[in-house]
Amino acid sequence: MSIPQSGGGPIESRAQLAEYLEAGCKPRADWRIGTEHEKFGYCRDTHKPLPYDGPRSIRAMLTGLAERFDWTPVEEAGNIIGLVKGGANVSLEPGGQLELSGAPLETIHETCDEVNEHLREVRSVAEDIGAGFIGLGAAPEWTHDEMPMMPKGRYRLMTDYMDRVGTHGKQMMYRTCTVQVNLDFGSEADMVQKLRVALALQPVATALFANSPFFEGRVNGYKSWRSRVWRDLDADRTGMLPFVFEDGFGFERWAEYALDVPMYFVYRDGVYIDALGQSFRDFLAGKLPALPGETPTLSDWADHLTTIFPEARIKKFLEMRGADGGPWRRLCALPALWVGLLYDQGALDAAWDLVKGWDAETREALRVAAAVDGLQAEANGVRMRDLACRVLEISEGGLRARARPGAGGMIPDETHFLNALKESVDSGRVPADELLEHYHGDWDGDIGRIYNEYSY
Repeated sequence: MSIPQSGGGPIESRAQLAEYLEAGCKPRADWRIGTEHEKFGYCRDTHKPLPYDGPRSIRAMLTGLAERFDWTPVEEAGNIIGLVKGGANVSLEPGGQLELSGAPLETIHETCDEVNEHLREVRSVAEDIGAGFIGLGAAPEWTHDEMPMMPKGRYRLMTDYMDRVGTHGKQMMYRTCTVQVNLDFGSEADMVQKLRVALALQPVATALFANSPFFEGRVNGYKSWRSRVWRDLDADRTGMLPFVFEDGFGFERWAEYALDVPMYFVYRDGVYIDALGQSFRDFLAGKLPALPGETPTLSDWADHLTTIFPEARIKKFLEMRGADGGPWRRLCALPALWVGLLYDQGALDAAWDLVKGWDAETREALRVAAAVDGLQAEANGVRMRDLACRVLEISEGGLRARARPGAGGMIPDETHFLNALKESVDSGRVPADELLEHYHGDWDGDIGRIYNEYSY
């Protein structure tokens, strides 16, 4: 999850809320790719989650990365909670999931190099302390009581709140992992078209990247349990957002939506102040119970925007949020999929033509079906495998049109990063299917085999 935002002055008019979002518009030459991925750390001998403290711990990992690879530590209340270097940062999810938020880069080649370098660094430190890291959408065995809580004030507040607003919030916080990509937009109209395509096609990403068929030591009946978790987390801040497809949608409408999402906190002087369930509208009027008489800054608005969790969202850029964490090839495939769809106008138009006739019920039905059945999903006459095949064709065309070479010009474009996804569509099998085949076959029902065979 995001680190506290900074640098925003006082909000003096409501118009600044939409203007903050609009300030993200960039000319095409400045569009970049930012990839984020989370992974579970565990003790190699016991397969239990890494604690925060101790010789084999999250703290030891962060300290080792800082000392060995020149990352700068980020602290909260005297505890190391993250790292920064260049335009990238390493942060912690509530249960100790380690997240790389990559630098904004120009090509998928650079993104994949960054991912590989990060995983090499993580493995180097982890091997020395007896830890391992694995990419999955959900923790396969651990119970909530086994999970540590990272020493971040934001997470203490959120944990207390989750059971008030849904049934799966703490599962999301402590026992799920994702891979996502952050992309730019050029104008309000460009943002609208991209966000509509992104939301409509998130179920395709959910299906292709489904990688969480186990939970609490059992087969859970879903290809993506992580996606299932998000459906019963907090209806005020999740979902497929039908209003995005209504006439007149733009930055102002998103700001109005965000104002109606209940707050979590206000960050002041290194402290997270409890504002759970309170209203940012009241904050604008100086009537926030948590800080009576005080009005917000743009940094507060930026923080609030990070507490909204739909399947795709905007801040000063666009975030794709529908995929499970997974093996390293798919950490490069996810940004390739979306860059191909959204960064070439011909591909974007083709993707919009594919989905513009769907109603809200179809989009939601595809979301639900993708979590259960992966590429075998079907909803309202739409077959997921056929849809995914067409989506990959469009994305491949977009990447080919971009023609961004790699390996010193030896590789002509970025299309090969889609190969793992094309293999899935050809076979009809996603990572969850492979895991289930092992579980019912050579693993003989032993989920513990997953650590040795699927860790980075």
